Amino acid sequence: MSEVRLRSPARGVVLTVLAVVMVALIAGPLRAADRARLEAFLEVTGFGVALDSIALSASGAPAMLGLSASDFGQGWSALADEVFETARMREMGLSILEEAMDDEMLGHAAEFYASDLGQRLVLVENAAHLHEDDDAKRAEGEALLAAMPPERVEVLRAMNAAVDSAGTGVRAVQEIQVRFLLAASYAGVLESEIDETMLRALLAEDEDELRESLRASALASAAYTYQSLPIEDLRAYVAALEHPIMARVYELMNAVQYEIMANRFEVLAARMRGLTPAQEL
Repeated sequence: MSEVRLRSPARGVVLTVLAVVMVALIAGPLRAADRARLEAFLEVTGFGVALDSIALSASGAPAMLGLSASDFGQGWSALADEVFETARMREMGLSILEEAMDDEMLGHAAEFYASDLGQRLVLVENAAHLHEDDDAKRAEGEALLAAMPPERVEVLRAMNAAVDSAGTGVRAVQEIQVRFLLAASYAGVLESEIDETMLRALLAEDEDELRESLRASALASAAYTYQSLPIEDLRAYVAALEHPIMARVYELMNAVQYEIMANRFEVLAARMRGLTPAQEL
């Protein structure tokens, strides 16, 4: 991942000014109908790009059914783009944040991400979110880990632990799988119906394997994403993430992403029925 263009002094000044303006906008009492402040929050923290990147997960849907995208014909790409439309997902995210985020959380997160360190983090995180080749990204991350000093690896592990301090990642992934597969079953996409109790039992059997897989994937992703940042920045980031208010912010943002992903996968499953190699949307 090249960072040359991101280090331009002129671009840095523009980002700093923009961040200050956004924090000024976010400051003040949070009102339920005040979308402008929440939209500014999406931009200054990079959470909007994280929501947009959910669209990239659509490619994994056929594999969960033991199929490939080609099994659903030429209409697959158009269907996935429609269901995972970024504007719709941002609207869903804003609606949830309106109900669940308070002034303290909003102000605390916005102030950190508007700082010099926060904006450097947002730049590299946004770039990583929108990198479409997950396999290449993971391979590069694993190669970086293999050559990385143990001290830096431990900092990355601490960062990942702080990002999901509530430990909801495994349960959320399982729930997304359950909701998608049940929706596909109800829609007739699968040849036979799925029993929810049996499905949950099968997923529970593989829970330890899933947990380890998610940990390894997250560590490789962190190695890739933050490769250009010095360890001092990463330590400062861990300290910021471990703050109790920031932990609440991340718990909410994780919940928002998981709910949107599960919802979109349910809709996708319902719409997949009837798509065949011989049919268009």
